[in-house]
Amino acid sequence: MEQREVKPFTMWKHFKGSKAMVITLAKHSETEEVFVVYYCLDNQGKTNHQDGIYARPLEMFLSEVDHEKYPDVKQKFRFEEIKD
Repeated sequence: MEQREVKPFTMWKHFKGSKAMVITLAKHSETEEVFVVYYCLDNQGKTNHQDGIYARPLEMFLSEVDHEKYPDVKQKFRFEEIKD
């Protein structure tokens, strides 16, 4: 299984085409669930939210694309790190 690690100041591509710059990881104060805090950029209407700061559960950030819902998407994961 592919091991992927989310670190601050890394850039990721959303499967719909926008980019996300990870700011930090945060832990929910009561549930201890880990969240990725990121800045969405280069959205230009590609996703359902605007450029800005968002938080998403780490598990969801690293999840695979629902290829039944999005059959034409070639990207395997919801977010994939840009390693240029």
